[in-house]
Amino acid sequence: MSHPPLHVEVRDLTLAFGPHVVQSDLRFGIRRGEIFVIMGDSGCGKSTLMRHMIGLNRPARGDVLYDGEPMWEGDEDARERLKDRFGVLYQNAALWSSMTLEENVSLPLAERKAMDADDARAVARLKLALVGLAGFEDHHPAEISGGMRKRAGLARAMALDPEILYFDEPSAGLDPLSSRRLDDLILELRDSSGTTIVLVTHELPSIFELGDNAVFLDAERKTMIAQGPPAEMKQSDEPKVRAFLERGRL
Repeated sequence: MSHPPLHVEVRDLTLAFGPHVVQSDLRFGIRRGEIFVIMGDSGCGKSTLMRHMIGLNRPARGDVLYDGEPMWEGDEDARERLKDRFGVLYQNAALWSSMTLEENVSLPLAERKAMDADDARAVARLKLALVGLAGFEDHHPAEISGGMRKRAGLARAMALDPEILYFDEPSAGLDPLSSRRLDDLILELRDSSGTTIVLVTHELPSIFELGDNAVFLDAERKTMIAQGPPAEMKQSDEPKVRAFLERGRL
């Protein structure tokens, strides 16, 4: 059976801040239309890896390729063009508190696409409707619940119709029902648009419900120690991986 081509390839990546190495020798690929999970215990470098993948931090070694095009080998203009291909939902949703939801979502349209105000508002309203927030366009982030803020952050990440969406702990701080609704929304988004999704999370329900493939980062060895479909990783030879996925004790 043929596999779709790699959409994203992490090649020999080492993450470091000065002499402090966070992770080293990371090698994995993400296929187009896949939901890929980055997991591991707290402090292992999951969010740091995501920041390197989206071009916020330069790796100490290695590169991240998008359809074969390197993120870090090229110049800044090439890197900015690559960044236009993905959207990001940060852990705290990162909405501007002084702006309405509509203004938050329309902001990247004005900045990255130089879209006129009326068109940007129309697109923002459409994206908010897609995440179930029709009627809340004029609300400020402080006026809505945490789950709704996450959905508004997703609408903003979707504003530029990205090929790839990155999620950093999307369920953090949410109650189980809101978390499940967000998982359902992520699945619906992938199934309806074919978007490639990279998910940083430690939430077991999300890992098993959403993940097609995954990588496990280990804080002690400072490298990846398992990769593959989450259900198969439960049978890993690595006790730490099994304990994480079964929430047992070593």
